[in-house]
Amino acid sequence: MQNLKRIFLYIPKLLIFWILLFDFQRILFSIHNWDKFSDVSLTDWILTFFYSIRLDLSIAGYLCVIPLLALLLHFYFHTKWTKIAFFTVLFLEVIFVSLIHAGEINAYPEWNHKLTSRVFMHLSNPDEVFRTADYSMTFWFIIYAALEIILGWKLMRFFFKKEKDWTNLKWIIRIPQGILFFALSFIVFFLLARGGWQQIPINIDSAYFSNNHVANDLAVNSTYYFGNSYLLYNRAEIDDWMPEINPNRSKELVAELYDFPKEHDVRILKNNRPNIVFVIMESWSAEAIGCLSETKGATPYFDALSKEGILFTNLYATSSTSEIGNLSLFSGHPAIPEISISLQPEKHRKLRSLNQDFQDWGYNTNYMFSGDLKYGNIGGYFLDHGFQDVMDENDFPTGLKKGKLNYYDEDLYKIFLQRMNASKEPFMHCAFTGSTHSPYDHPKSAKQNWKGDMPDFMNSIIYADECLHDFLENCKKEKWFENTIFIFVADHGHLTPTAYNISKNNHFRIPMLIWGEPLKTEFKGTTIDKVGSQADIAATLMTQFDGDASQYPWSKDLLNPNVNEFALHTIIRGYGWVTDKGGMTYQMDAKNYVDDTFPKDVSAEEIEKGQAFLTEIYANYKQL
Repeated sequence: MQNLKRIFLYIPKLLIFWILLFDFQRILFSIHNWDKFSDVSLTDWILTFFYSIRLDLSIAGYLCVIPLLALLLHFYFHTKWTKIAFFTVLFLEVIFVSLIHAGEINAYPEWNHKLTSRVFMHLSNPDEVFRTADYSMTFWFIIYAALEIILGWKLMRFFFKKEKDWTNLKWIIRIPQGILFFALSFIVFFLLARGGWQQIPINIDSAYFSNNHVANDLAVNSTYYFGNSYLLYNRAEIDDWMPEINPNRSKELVAELYDFPKEHDVRILKNNRPNIVFVIMESWSAEAIGCLSETKGATPYFDALSKEGILFTNLYATSSTSEIGNLSLFSGHPAIPEISISLQPEKHRKLRSLNQDFQDWGYNTNYMFSGDLKYGNIGGYFLDHGFQDVMDENDFPTGLKKGKLNYYDEDLYKIFLQRMNASKEPFMHCAFTGSTHSPYDHPKSAKQNWKGDMPDFMNSIIYADECLHDFLENCKKEKWFENTIFIFVADHGHLTPTAYNISKNNHFRIPMLIWGEPLKTEFKGTTIDKVGSQADIAATLMTQFDGDASQYPWSKDLLNPNVNEFALHTIIRGYGWVTDKGGMTYQMDAKNYVDDTFPKDVSAEEIEKGQAFLTEIYANYKQL
């Protein structure tokens, strides 16, 4: 019994070991991201160490299984190799957990959320991780990972290194003891992993206790969150997260959303076959733009352009990543929580893309990005859809200076202009900018101009605005300019001085401006206030170019006076729904509405429409 008692003592030791390591990680996280805790009371900060215990024990239950199997082998065979196996397995787990958390500590200031399933996309291209991060982030990643690994090693030695040798028992005694230990420990870890006997297993929301998302993020175990995201990434549980709504009812509601007269006589172009230029602006949030928000002074040139074109004031990004934004824009397809269709060629190849229509009309189609298009399979998506020329950083001239992630906007525009000058008309040219992406390493003096909050990002907006102005001034000198329409639109939003909660709808509001000489005079300087999303650009353009908008069934024409106003977007582990009556966001883990601005008398009705739309778009996705 002495041996059995000693081996059972390893269970609480291992659990305490992991809880101490997780709490140490929380302390490091708090120190590095202390500015994020300005609205978190000291009481709430302390409470995170208590509310975190259930999830900590749950992931510890998973992490203890393999080390205890190694320990069981040691109990049976009692050799130095079995003891080494125990320490090796445990140490490898420490390294794995430490790398996850060190990455989260550094990513949180920019992402404002914990590591999610999308990290797997980036990990398939490790150079992106280091190029997106500035040198200080790489330095602190190494430091935090090293500190956590060192502490893990010290705790291992403290709890387990000084164990005395096992009493030499006969096999006939060790075998039943080992079987008993395995059975009882399996029950213990099973209960810990699922959080108890209750019908519904433990989930992320068990650590939520505060109205402040930063405190909740600190309480949620990073390794548990990472593992849970992996399950959603593989869609092992995605059906469980979908809204509960009768399929017939969801079809009925979505049919009503698209039930409006499609024919109208609003035509904004002097002719229906101008050249078309897309400028997809990385991270340009509407909340950072003077003509669209209370944040003034960063975009004087774009603000001036808005008085010469058609400005869409209530357009929403479908998600928060570039690959989803690009696909939504060109294929007119809304986003789905935790899913990137661009990463699934077997799915996205069944969607239509705008360039295919323009090519049918005799246009040359081109897309360029100053970074690497393999991220999120953006380049693969465009190639699969037949863009005639797809260019990224690997095709840029040698000798140009560049940031860590991409070439500077000023050089992107110069090459963009050269390519347009070399193209036969009519053409469709698309450029995706990059200088407003972390680490914001642009070359001009604008870097120091912003005096308010979030200076790095806002200075990059100032720089990008200047580059856009210079580009258009050069475009005006070219002969093709008189017959070229420009579409300026963001790929997704970003945290700004006035929009710092990624779970709220205003985080996803982005600019879109149609500008150029082919615009009819009466439309210059006008605004469209109808609620829509990136996915609606396809149908809007198809109508103006006399194309077949029905090839983009999820897209609607925002210039149609009869159009119903709505937009779906995805948040981290959830979705948002915006209409002309208000908006809401639903967090799947917490199972609550984070941002509900609908009037009480229409809230239930509008929320049901959002549930129906997500249900139908997901059902359609599964059939692709």
